[in-house]
Amino acid sequence: MNKFWSTILAGAVGGLVTFGAAKVLEKPQVTTAATAPVARQVNYGSAPVPFDFTKAAERSMSAVVHIKASESQQLARQRQQQQRYSDPFEYFFGRSFGYQPQPRSGTGSGVIYTSDGYILTNNHVVDFADEFEVTLHDNREYKARLVGRDDNTDMAVIKIDAKDLPAIELGNSDDVKVGEWVLAVGNPFDLTSTVTAGIVSAKARDINIIKSGKAIESFIQTDAAVNPGNSGGALVDVNGRLIGINSAIATPTGVFAGYSFAIPVNLVKRIADDLINYGEYRRPYLGVDIAPMDSYLAEQMGVNYVPGVAVVKVYPDGSAEKYGIKIKDIVTKINGRNVTNTSELIEQVSRSKLGETVTLTVMREGKEKDIPVRLQTRTQ
Repeated sequence: MNKFWSTILAGAVGGLVTFGAAKVLEKPQVTTAATAPVARQVNYGSAPVPFDFTKAAERSMSAVVHIKASESQQLARQRQQQQRYSDPFEYFFGRSFGYQPQPRSGTGSGVIYTSDGYILTNNHVVDFADEFEVTLHDNREYKARLVGRDDNTDMAVIKIDAKDLPAIELGNSDDVKVGEWVLAVGNPFDLTSTVTAGIVSAKARDINIIKSGKAIESFIQTDAAVNPGNSGGALVDVNGRLIGINSAIATPTGVFAGYSFAIPVNLVKRIADDLINYGEYRRPYLGVDIAPMDSYLAEQMGVNYVPGVAVVKVYPDGSAEKYGIKIKDIVTKINGRNVTNTSELIEQVSRSKLGETVTLTVMREGKEKDIPVRLQTRTQ
């Protein structure tokens, strides 16, 4: 990503946000009811797409919640103690007698996943906190508990004790196309139940925002306005179906500057189900290092260029090594789906379950080969 941009997480999680906005005013066009044009519709695929999104908003808003995450006084003291041991100046000189550390707090969004109270959100909305308050669209308030979270995907699940909740309908992020209309639903700047519209700008975007060697980034990029507080909220299609969890913005200012990023729902569902069932994401690993193919890499490897992902290292005892994947193999498909960049391959593998077999189509010495690989957990 261009160094001009500094990419920040979109949830207001404990810090203060300085909000500045510039608004371009245009003279409104006055239209009488008698001459007002009828709202047009455009057909693509099987669904008519309206130029107003009222139905999509109605179907999704009730499933999006406001989350307040707070640090208890006890947790704040523990944090202070850890900081004291890690900071030599603090360790020797300490704070003034009677000093009480101030608990951190922040707000974000969440999406009702199941009618019995499981709620999807981002890890960065909740990772610092041990107390959670959830406010539903109808203003009912609940205490929540953390079910599980995963640093490497920025996903988390919390739970409230409630029944018959309006769980969101899930879409299929594989079917989402660049240029498709989408809505972002959340609580930016504590403005609850806010809806913005945009289009899908790109898919399988890796923006290097998750600072982990095991990070999974394959974001849906949109130009729907997303700001601090939107984190954990819904990205929905024109039918109000969930296609992603809003997670990040690219910005030089700290607020929306044109692009936002959402975790695709097909990956979200896989992670959320593991967090609910096991309390952690049970991630499968291929056991390879990969790089996107281009003409320069092809020359360096001494192979003919084909679109795909090059295997540049194979780890001993990993899934790939066990089933015959080799250095210089170029992965062009996984389970019949084309692979054009590393994010696509990582996402498809990450959506699989431990013990499942995926079929990798590779180019090796100019010949195409299908290799079944049974996925296992990381061994190193």
